[in-house]
Amino acid sequence: MASADGVYNYSAVLMGSPIQLRLFEHNEALAGAVFRLIKQYENRFTVNREPSEVMAVNRAAGQHPVAVSPPVYQLIRCAKAASLLPGSAFNLAIGPLVKRWKIGFHGDAVPPADEIRQLLTLTRPERVILDDAASTVFLADAGMEIDLGAIAKGYIADRVRDYLRREGVTAGLINLGGNVHTLGAPDGGWTVGLKKPFAGRDALIGTLTVADKSVVTSGIYERYFEQDGHCYHHILDPRSGYPLDNELLSVTIISRDSLDGDIWTTLLYGMGVTAGCAALRQREDIEAIFVTRHHEVICSSRRQFQFTLLDDQYRITDNIA
Repeated sequence: MASADGVYNYSAVLMGSPIQLRLFEHNEALAGAVFRLIKQYENRFTVNREPSEVMAVNRAAGQHPVAVSPPVYQLIRCAKAASLLPGSAFNLAIGPLVKRWKIGFHGDAVPPADEIRQLLTLTRPERVILDDAASTVFLADAGMEIDLGAIAKGYIADRVRDYLRREGVTAGLINLGGNVHTLGAPDGGWTVGLKKPFAGRDALIGTLTVADKSVVTSGIYERYFEQDGHCYHHILDPRSGYPLDNELLSVTIISRDSLDGDIWTTLLYGMGVTAGCAALRQREDIEAIFVTRHHEVICSSRRQFQFTLLDDQYRITDNIA
């Protein structure tokens, strides 16, 4: 049944998150095809269960290269390139640290410092050896593990967008849980909420209005635990092995492709607000909204979206120099 605004809503639970598809037509067959497409990609990329091509690569670490399908190879190649950027906080080889911290899973706790130092030696992205001709991936050191969790949703969201366009959909929205992709501009655009950190599920700082854009938000409130009065969140710094510790509570990226959103949320977490805004001045196609511990909402620019503040505990700042 359509909602009051004439939009049909379809939902499923995939990739550990509630997935929402919104269409302006009643088409259960199309919705089912979208959810099956997401499931197919999830099976390729996951590191949590079989079957998974990424798990096959990890099991062969230090032993031999593994041939993977074009989508998996393409995503790993992209993730390695982002990992090798100077000072990058993105690292596809961070798997051993993610598994040891267990943040968001049973048994999460701060690992001993000597274990973190040891695991850091297994997280060097340059040791992920790619062969373009054979489409093989080789983790050069035993114990290495790649983890595409920080980038897979963006890639999948882009593939869903492409599929919907091929099927003739001119207006719709897909929400993969933190990754929102919009098609078209019904009534001037889609409204996407900016979540209030460490608040109720429906509590919002404000809303964005976008059209034909991806909106990706990553925040330290998504998965975390507290120990000895300190909050340890899931966004790990591959340079130190510990959660990133700066002024940021969340970063939202507005871009054409959701894959860029995934990459840049992590890159900007590592840079912080000032360096992040400076970097984005070189990328007119990508914009960011930073939410800080000081209740600031900082927009790098507002060329591709409109923002409406809903919470008077926060204040908006634009164009940080």
